[in-house]
Amino acid sequence: MKKKLMSVLLAGTMVASLAACGSTATDTTTSDTNTNTETTTTETQTSDAGTTSGTQEAVRLLNGKPEINDQMQALAAKYLEETGNTLIVETIGGDTNASDELKKMYQADNMPDIFVIEANQAANWDGMLADLAGEEWTDKTGFELVDSSMGTIGFPYTVEATALGYNADLLAKAGVDPASLTSPDAWKTAVETLDSKKDELGITAVFGWCAEPTNLGWSSGTHVFAQYLDAGLKADDTTYIDLLNDGGQIDEARMKNFAEFIGMMNEYSDPALLIDGTYDNQVAGFKEGKYVFITQGNWCVTSPEDVDFECGFAPYAFEDGINTIIAGPPSYWVAYSNGNVDGAKAFFNWCAGDSAQNILVNDAGLVSPFDDCQYEAVNPFYKSMNSYITAGNYSGWHTMLKKDGLQNETCNVFADYAKGKLDADGFVSTMKQVISAYYAQ
Repeated sequence: MKKKLMSVLLAGTMVASLAACGSTATDTTTSDTNTNTETTTTETQTSDAGTTSGTQEAVRLLNGKPEINDQMQALAAKYLEETGNTLIVETIGGDTNASDELKKMYQADNMPDIFVIEANQAANWDGMLADLAGEEWTDKTGFELVDSSMGTIGFPYTVEATALGYNADLLAKAGVDPASLTSPDAWKTAVETLDSKKDELGITAVFGWCAEPTNLGWSSGTHVFAQYLDAGLKADDTTYIDLLNDGGQIDEARMKNFAEFIGMMNEYSDPALLIDGTYDNQVAGFKEGKYVFITQGNWCVTSPEDVDFECGFAPYAFEDGINTIIAGPPSYWVAYSNGNVDGAKAFFNWCAGDSAQNILVNDAGLVSPFDDCQYEAVNPFYKSMNSYITAGNYSGWHTMLKKDGLQNETCNVFADYAKGKLDADGFVSTMKQVISAYYAQ
């Protein structure tokens, strides 16, 4: 099944990545910087062979996925055990933007050796990223991030998907078939049915959707906005991202349909979450069965122990016939050219191997991007995610190719819409104005 998944993905692979996302790390935190980055670091450990220092200088890795902090610490321990080399993992909190923190770390001359970037941010680091071409791991995947001027710069550590995650048990109890949710009318009927049975189902709201822009702008401005760009399209269809990148143009008719769908989400979301909620509130509510749907991806539930119900994905079918989820490689790890490049390369080669993949797939719940990985993801969303991918019903992560920083503008439009300051037409006209102005800068 793993080979099947990879062969299908390779046919339409996208250059894409995600911003930092996830719940806030709860471990004791330390920092030796002047930034407000929340980090968790490994301590120097002794391997079974009694080695206290490895053959190379320690490598610092900035982890943008706090929901797998514990597993990353275990990865570091395993790396030390098997190689004698030290990996220091520093984890950013879930409400912190990785890009902003990296800028602060750069200004403080405290850059990590390995950090995460979005594909459209590569140009921001021109001349500062190591070329990883020719490394052993590049022969095991087709998902490496290749830049025309800098070469092979990105190490893919997982494949991810996003759509409307759902609680299959609640849908079944309400008599709603998720396979039917491929049109606005079908969604309207299903949502009204679920809302009418809130007491019977024991839910707070149909949707766990948060449009708060300050800390969750990466979610609305990037992931939810991604559905306007790609929902219903094949993975290699760049129609709307090309239009966007041509001076900030939008398809107003498509945006209006999208706006009406978001309006439905606003109406049937938990008011306490919609305006002022946090990622932790959102995910906790979904895991506890308070919400039927959640506007996140497979990263929000990583272990079968996280939930006692079946998880799945449903498409943002704001137009008739939309039946895709967005799937592809997420954020890439890159090596800072002025850092410990040799150490980073050694870690990447080890990370593509069996021991690391075992931890990342079986413990962290990630989906491996490597062809020879023998482990099938334990992530509760994997079964649904894989069904879309193997059927070819997945779209690309083209939202990551928009002009860098646009999400900081579009997220405020989502927020104003959620607050009732805009109607659907106002959402469209404001999006048009904001996007056009941003691309004109």
